[in-house]
Amino acid sequence: MADTGLQLRTRITDDNVLELSLVDTPIPQPGPDEVLVRIEATPLNPSDLALLFGPADLATARLSGTAARPVVTADVPADMMKMVAARVGQSLAVGNEGAGTVIAAGASEAAQALIGKRVGVIGGEMYAQYRCVNAFMCLPLEEGTTAAEGASCFVNPLTALAMVETMRRENHSALVHTAAASNLGQMLNRLCLKEGIALVNIVRKPEQEAVLRALGAQYIINSGSEHFYDELTDALAATGATLAFDATGGGKLANQILTCMEAAAVRNMTDYNRYGSDVFKQVYIYGALDRGPTTLTRNFGFSWSVSGFLLTPFLQKVGIEKLLQMRAKVAAEIKTTFASHYTREVSLAGALALDAIAVYGRQATGEKYLIKPQE
Repeated sequence: MADTGLQLRTRITDDNVLELSLVDTPIPQPGPDEVLVRIEATPLNPSDLALLFGPADLATARLSGTAARPVVTADVPADMMKMVAARVGQSLAVGNEGAGTVIAAGASEAAQALIGKRVGVIGGEMYAQYRCVNAFMCLPLEEGTTAAEGASCFVNPLTALAMVETMRRENHSALVHTAAASNLGQMLNRLCLKEGIALVNIVRKPEQEAVLRALGAQYIINSGSEHFYDELTDALAATGATLAFDATGGGKLANQILTCMEAAAVRNMTDYNRYGSDVFKQVYIYGALDRGPTTLTRNFGFSWSVSGFLLTPFLQKVGIEKLLQMRAKVAAEIKTTFASHYTREVSLAGALALDAIAVYGRQATGEKYLIKPQE
């Protein structure tokens, strides 16, 4: 085996330029509790793109270098540099998760048990040909599972499970999800259908409605409809959903959801209350598809909350036993409930092609890319 492997790196310079490149990095020897994984597939998730591109203007992206070692640069608007001041000058590795084969292991029993196994891996720096991680960061995949099938076995599946677990722990009875035709949204639909949970799906396009309808989703609301408010309120009244997870982040969508939740709650009030209903309404923002300000017009009473949601703090809160239960469920259902679909597979160099960046950089539903680092 070679002494080095390729790794994709991102760097922002002090002259307001984003630089993406491939570098040779030493292949480490695993410590006692570690394994060395040959990474065979790793997805381009929205959470990865936030680090990969930062606030750069991708319309200014330009290509240099060679076909095997491309270099992409793009301008970072001057007023955005404060957002990334802490990373200026640093060459950062990217990629939250992936899948591959364990080719070396430390001396511990847990590490040795994974030798030769195909595993899903989490721990960052996955846009690389090799990755050394603690054995606990690996999820052994069931026999017959390909690397492509297991590449997205952590972030989206565990997030879908975390949403349902949050609903139960916070005493809600149904869910609302935005950007609902995404890979995560499709997983959440399959999970909710399987467990009998009412789910209100908010999408933006008719073709996204069709994707969810094919999955058997019952409540699909198009935010572009002229009857959006009425249709969403009716769905919320029918399901009793008072908890939403919003992938959009910026704009008015969180406000619109809270407004319709309040309107659904008011339908059941017999007396007027100037402070609104006493039904608690919660919106968690877990994405940033819209990087603009989140606008709230406060027309939904006083019993509400908008806050952020991240998977890692949730997993820390629920503890190791629940995490292991969730991981086991994902491994068992990776080809069904938690199946992922990709528009295109690319090599590490292919991920830096300008035409590829123009597609997956939009973070649009149905345009998810998979990197195959060994190609």
